[in-house]
Amino acid sequence: MQAFRNLSAQMPAMPAVDVSAVSKSFRNTVQATREKIGQVGPDGITELPTEYKQLEARVDALKDVHQKLLKITKVHERESYDYPSDVTEGLSEVGHQAASAWSAFANKNLKNTNLPIPIPSPTPGETHQPKTLPHAISRAAKSGATELGASDRLGIALGVYGAAMEKVGDARISQDGLIADRFVTPWQATLSTSIGLAMKARANVKTARLELDSARAALKSAAPAKQEQARLHVEEAEDKLVQATETAIGLMKAVLENPEPLQNLSNLVKAQLIYHSTAAETLSGIQSEIEDAATAAEGEYRTSRGA
Repeated sequence: MQAFRNLSAQMPAMPAVDVSAVSKSFRNTVQATREKIGQVGPDGITELPTEYKQLEARVDALKDVHQKLLKITKVHERESYDYPSDVTEGLSEVGHQAASAWSAFANKNLKNTNLPIPIPSPTPGETHQPKTLPHAISRAAKSGATELGASDRLGIALGVYGAAMEKVGDARISQDGLIADRFVTPWQATLSTSIGLAMKARANVKTARLELDSARAALKSAAPAKQEQARLHVEEAEDKLVQATETAIGLMKAVLENPEPLQNLSNLVKAQLIYHSTAAETLSGIQSEIEDAATAAEGEYRTSRGA
């Protein structure tokens, strides 16, 4: 027995446990369960303000919009989102083998145009090959131009087209960077911060409402000796719900009045406009040249056939 006393004296004191908090959480769980299975009538569930419920619906819609658009626009963070899955281009296949031939072809056929003319490097290194659909088309067209040769009409047209598509591909990569920085990132921040805070505040309202309804139910069934204590619990829960509701309303209004999402959408449109304008301008610049070549080829073909 003495040994047990000595052992007890040596043991550290156990930390205090907030039994009231555990009990309150349990009562909230019971209240939520009873509501879910239909054991609580409408008069046993505190009605939240109409303004609060309207703001809830609007914030839910805003959250849904953010999630849906982010799910799509996040592809702009990945360069190869439109790259053909069955294309396997190696650097040696596309870069090193065609570099010198393409440089010679471009310098001969792309002069006096606004299309990029590559500068041959004496020791070509392993440069990054952009994985976009326009770049894939560009490399295929340039490869075809090299194979057909500088004297072939189709080869010349492919060379012009390949250079144009490279410019389009570069514009697409630039667009992706702008969209990622000026739309995706800030929209993600809005979703996780201001909308997230509003959702957390709403969760606090739900908890406070459950506490109040649980306290009211306890007051109805309390023994006369505990009526006063139960009534004080109800008053405390009412004050807590009012405060939580006011906080949530303020945060939800701030989210809905925030102009940044609309500004971010404007940035998205601007980035897309720049890209599509660049693509249209670039392709318009070569369309007449290729069309003239096609017309000339058709005329020669008809002449050779005696048409």
